[in-house]
Amino acid sequence: FRYLGTGQSLASLHYAFLVGKSTASIIIRETCVAIWDALHAAVMAQPHKEQWKEIADVFQQTCQFPNCAGAIDGKHIRIKKPVRSGSQYYNYKKYFSFVLFAMCDANYSFRYIDVGSYGSRSDSAVFAHSKFGKMLQNKALDLPEHTALPGTTSPAMPFVFVGDEAFALGENLMRPYSSRGLSLARRVFNYRLTRARRVVESAFGILANKWRFLHTPIHLKLETAISAVKAACVLHNFVRARDGYNFEDSLTHSLHSHRPSVVRGHRQGAAVREHFTAYFMSPRGALPWQLEAI
Repeated sequence: FRYLGTGQSLASLHYAFLVGKSTASIIIRETCVAIWDALHAAVMAQPHKEQWKEIADVFQQTCQFPNCAGAIDGKHIRIKKPVRSGSQYYNYKKYFSFVLFAMCDANYSFRYIDVGSYGSRSDSAVFAHSKFGKMLQNKALDLPEHTALPGTTSPAMPFVFVGDEAFALGENLMRPYSSRGLSLARRVFNYRLTRARRVVESAFGILANKWRFLHTPIHLKLETAISAVKAACVLHNFVRARDGYNFEDSLTHSLHSHRPSVVRGHRQGAAVREHFTAYFMSPRGALPWQLEAI
């Protein structure tokens, strides 16, 4: 816990606790694995249909984005170069990293994480190869049936996840419109989506500011570093459930976003996004301040 909370080096832990560096590394690895095994099922279990509805209700109350089941994003975790890894972990910011991909709810708790993908991969590639991405594509997440947006009776709309422009548009995945030559309605949609998507950015901020080892490069073996990040994520959820949320914790963090990549959506996703766009400009879906905010 001293390592996760402070990010002290193995040399510092060696002098503080009078144990060898290799022994300290083994203790960190075994403790992090034990934390993950003990807490994962309790604080990061896959939501079922009714829980998805509860998550969407909170997004509607706090972010005013209906039928939203979660916000997704990926962050680079800085590490030392893994042995015999070539350039696989070398990212566009010119340092070595692996990716922490996460989906979180409106209470800033992680509902799914994927840790350890190559730093050279884009968000969309990490998402497509993740268990979560495959389950979403195969309709295996137990999402609720399509539901009309608040104040309307039709059409029935799918439950969606919100992400940035690095992700491909889909029936259950919304991304912003391209920023060039946008109409007023599309600018409003981008604003409303950003209000919902920013919760995952805040969750990363809370994570990094609580567990300070994420502020500096992780000088551990790759497997141990991955275990440490997974342990920090379940501890984040555990602390969130116990202590609540302090907004100031999320204002700054040292985790770097992925560079947006050009990815294409499909027609069904475009139709869903157009329905949301029209709804956000209608009397039933508009916010009083949205035109001043864009």
